[in-house]
Amino acid sequence: MIIHPIAYIKNDFSSKFGIPRQSSLVDGIHAQIIFTEEYRNPDYLRGVEEYSHLWLIWEFSKNKVVPPSPTVRPPRLGGNIRKGVFSTRSPYRPNPLGLSCVKLERVEWDSPQGPILHIEGADLLDGTPIYDIKPYLSFSDSHPDALCGWAGDAFAKTLKVVWAFEAKEPKEFVETISRLLAQDPRPSYQDDAERIYGMEYGGYDIHFRIDKETVIVLDLCKKR
Repeated sequence: MIIHPIAYIKNDFSSKFGIPRQSSLVDGIHAQIIFTEEYRNPDYLRGVEEYSHLWLIWEFSKNKVVPPSPTVRPPRLGGNIRKGVFSTRSPYRPNPLGLSCVKLERVEWDSPQGPILHIEGADLLDGTPIYDIKPYLSFSDSHPDALCGWAGDAFAKTLKVVWAFEAKEPKEFVETISRLLAQDPRPSYQDDAERIYGMEYGGYDIHFRIDKETVIVLDLCKKR
């Protein structure tokens, strides 16, 4: 089977480090879905505005090529415990496909690039190819009593974020960065309180360190 992208995502994540590890974990992460020319006919989206959420099927397009493995070492478990690849959401899979549930904010019908979907909560790198879009159906897709396995505990913890300076950027932008950092973008095996990390978001370089349960934002610099 040969599949082709129907769209690409446009957002503020220019590098993989710092992207939320799951969709919809962080509020305020906005993006646009730009369709390829072949799929800019509005009929493809007829009725989509009736839904609040969508499923995206996409490609881990920036992965390094690695031999297939039946097990992976999830970073949230410290990088030392192996789990079967089909019991994880690791990007290194037999077929490098991702699945994300996102909130549909609005449809822009008459842009120069054809219809554009404005979404929130996507955990995708800017430029990621999207292969399909399906509506989220709460009556069948939601299972409140579902078990979350090892991931439930691994993703439950968030960190406190403090800024070592007063940021001059808009409040909403600063709050979004804080929510991203609170998810702890490091692999769990990195625990050096003096190490300075760098993350790119929204055209800025963000430098921070993490001391126990606290993220300390050191600077926020506009990229040239």
